[in-house]
Amino acid sequence: MTGDLFALSAIGVAILFGAMSPGASFLLVAQTAMSGSRRAALSVTAGMAFGALVFAVIALAGLHTLLTLVPSLYTGLKIAGGCYLLWLALKMFRHPVKRVNDCASRKEVSALKAFITGVFTQISNPHTALVFASIFSAALSKDIQPVMYIILPIMAFVIDLLWYAVVACLLSTSGPRQAYIKYRQVIDKLSGGVMAFLGIRLLLK
Repeated sequence: MTGDLFALSAIGVAILFGAMSPGASFLLVAQTAMSGSRRAALSVTAGMAFGALVFAVIALAGLHTLLTLVPSLYTGLKIAGGCYLLWLALKMFRHPVKRVNDCASRKEVSALKAFITGVFTQISNPHTALVFASIFSAALSKDIQPVMYIILPIMAFVIDLLWYAVVACLLSTSGPRQAYIKYRQVIDKLSGGVMAFLGIRLLLK
């Protein structure tokens, strides 16, 4: 029991640090929070968390072994993920530039569309699944308790949900929003550039 609690603590900390590290997921939540509504940002957040749950499930199911045995599958997933990030970057680059003075003029995205965007952004990098598998392999014993197959995906979901919800709420307040309004064109171009870099990096990795 003590060993399981230690393993869960170690895995939880690793997942939290992974979520906190700058990347496509953080960038999308931040950009959505500043340019859209808090509701859209929280929907993206829920999508990110669901993506983390999916990664936890497939990592526990042995995706690491499958991708090692079938390198072409990993390559195909990387290409698909990289192309998706490049598509997001293009959307940011081509974002129409217009004045945003009030709530009515903010870019409003449906909760479902924001959620789906969050899910696809989270799972666009198959390397993350390997990271999950590595964390689980390092912290868990060979004889995994059946309950861990339920606890770990839920824990991954909750950690990502709470972290990105904090980011969404903080960056959707008036201060960051006004800064975005003032420097919108620059921020969108920088966001698109970083997203494009992450996509190209994934394709070349």
